[in-house]
This record gives sequence, C-alpha cells and structure tokens, in this order.
Amino acid sequence: MGFYDEEYAGIQKKRKSGRASVFLSALIGAVIGGMLVLMLLPSLVRSGYVPEAKQVQPKNVTSVPVSTSGGQTTSNVTKAVNKTENTVVGVINMQQHQSFAGMSTQMEEQGNGSGVIFRKTNGKAYIVTNNHVIEGASEVQVSLATNKKPLTAKIIGADPITDLAVLEIDGGQVKEVAEFGDSSKLQVGESAIAIGNPLGMEFSRTVTGGIISSTDRTMPVDLDKDGQTDYEMNVIQTDAAINPGNSGGPLLNAEGQVIGINSLKIAQTGVEGLGFAIPINEVSRIIDDLIRYHSVQRPYIGIGPVDLQRISPDEWKNTLGLPEKVQSGVVVRNVENVSPAQKAGLQMYDVIVKLDNQEIENSAQLRKYLFEKRAGDNIEISYYRDGKLKIAKITLGKQEAQ
Repeated sequence: MGFYDEEYAGIQKKRKSGRASVFLSALIGAVIGGMLVLMLLPSLVRSGYVPEAKQVQPKNVTSVPVSTSGGQTTSNVTKAVNKTENTVVGVINMQQHQSFAGMSTQMEEQGNGSGVIFRKTNGKAYIVTNNHVIEGASEVQVSLATNKKPLTAKIIGADPITDLAVLEIDGGQVKEVAEFGDSSKLQVGESAIAIGNPLGMEFSRTVTGGIISSTDRTMPVDLDKDGQTDYEMNVIQTDAAINPGNSGGPLLNAEGQVIGINSLKIAQTGVEGLGFAIPINEVSRIIDDLIRYHSVQRPYIGIGPVDLQRISPDEWKNTLGLPEKVQSGVVVRNVENVSPAQKAGLQMYDVIVKLDNQEIENSAQLRKYLFEKRAGDNIEISYYRDGKLKIAKITLGKQEAQ
C-alpha cells in the first residue's frame, strides 16, 4: 500500500505539474492571441470582417408614447389605425373581354387598388380613389372591411390631371367615414401611416408606417405620354411603404386623420422609401367639384401654349424678338376667338413670363398656377412682344369639361 501511495502521489504530482503547464501555455496563447486581435481589429473593421461595436440609431423611427391598460398595450399608431381602418376599401377594376371563341364577352378583373370612404349622406356613401385605379373600367366593385361580398360602385367623376376619382355606393352597410386633417400644417419628421391593399385583396388593409419626408414636392405629369410635362402636381413625400394596390388609399397622421391620398412611388433599382401622396387640402377641392359637377371646374385663358425651350434659340431673337436675358417662358402659339386672352389683347408669338408675381418658365407651371384659381378670378399677365415687356389684366373664363 505504501508503494501504491507513493506512486499515486507521484502520479498526482506529475498530473498537477502537467495541468499547470497546459494552463500556463493556454494562458500565454490567449494573451498573445488577444494582442494579435487588438492589433488587427482596426483593419478587420475596415475590411468588413468584424462589425464595429457602436450603437446605431434606426433611421426614420419616431418614438411613440405607449400606455398599458387592462393587460393590453396600445399606442398612438394603433389608435390612429383603429380610427380609420374600417373606412378603407378595396377598389376593383372590372373590364369586359371577349371569350376565346369570340362568341361572347365576360367581365374580368383588370386590376385593383384602394380607396377611403369620406362622406355618407342621403343613403349614399362616397369614396375617393385614384383615377388610374378605375381608368378604363366597364364596372367598378368596392370591397368593404365589414362585408365580404363586393358592392357595385358608380363613378361620379374622375380627373386624370390630379389622378383623383370619386365613387358612390349604397351607404346601408357603411358605418364609419374617415376624418380629413389639414395638410397645410404638416411638418417634416412627423409620423405617417399608410393603409391599403398592396398586391391585391389578399393583403387587404395592410398598415405601413414612417414619417413625412417632405411636405412640398412637385412631380411632373405627362398626360398624353409624349415625353413632355403637361402639369406639375404637388405631393407629400413619405418613406412609409407604398406598393402596387396602395394607390387611392389614405395617408394618415398620428391622430388617424387623412392627410393625403397615396398615388405613386419611385420604383427603381436601389431606391427605397420614396412614396408620394396628394395633399388632402387639394383633394378636398377636387372631390367637391367631382361630386357637384362630375368634373373639375378649371379656369382657362384660351391660348395654345408652347414652351420657349422647345423652340430653336435662333428664333428667340429673329422671330420673337426677345432680349438675351429671357431664357424661359411660354410662347402663345394661337389665341382662341372670344376668349379671355383675346379680350385682354394677347396675340400669337407673345411670350408669357409671369402670372401675377409668379415667374412662369413652361406650360406645366402655367397650368398649375391657373388651376389653383377659379373662373371669374382676375390675374395679371406679364409678357414680351417685339422685345418689349407688357402687362395685361385678364378675367379667367370657365374651361368646358372634356
């Protein structure tokens, strides 16, 4: 037993010595390895192999007050959505197509979008949506949040210039209408919430959120697809996700009020968070006209406009007699008989450079300024004729519905 005890003790001593050596070697290795990592860390971070250890604040995130009641967590966003989501509808564009044999026609879904119920009166409910959502439709159907079977809608009026349309449905099943806010009071950075039906009714009343990225953007509108801008539309920019099918749906503020009608987005590779909505203050004026007159009541002056930039610079001086300082404006191609322009004395080849105190560089800006006026309003036109600046006062006429 003594031999065994001594041998065991020797073995244990050797094992302890071995473990100490191993531990010491590991410790030295760890220290050396750590020093190497510290020495290499900056280059690794620059190379992208090691994430830099810093706290990153998420972009475009606003803090939302949260309260807890009855075991449920609610927020301003939730309250806003609950206030308005049942007023959001699906808008389905139905068009007639011939059968394969050509012997009969049948109604087929051509596309769909969104809309929002904004008024209920005399047993009827009214919905605002985009013109491009219902364009070319043989029939328009509306899917309510509270009813699985779509209702047939009547197109009350549509306006391609502002891309707005108003639909009418039976109001018997409509319980709620949306509340409009004031888009003139919007501030960059405040919350924005979009509700709609992206990619079809399968994802109906999808909610996305973000902020107001800009309160005043201008988007060119090419109505006749000739590559030339016909009108400049004022829009709100947001980074809330707006996808195909969201068109015509509401953009909300934190109080659940409609501040815009979602209309378009920039869809290019590498571009994210660029969505646009028509400000509700402009929408209100348009839809009131569509309900009352079935068209937008726009003023006109009675000229055929041509952008100066579309004319050869050689003609600016030789034909139009413009001074060198005039580089933009609208050339009067023709003047309609018995029009406000003729009564004011405008002639062919006059070059309009201002309406009131607003500089006018092209036809799109001219239309935009005029369309913010009403028939009967008086404006002042500044124009060049034979190299001389002239001013005329004109009373706007009423544009006939197209």
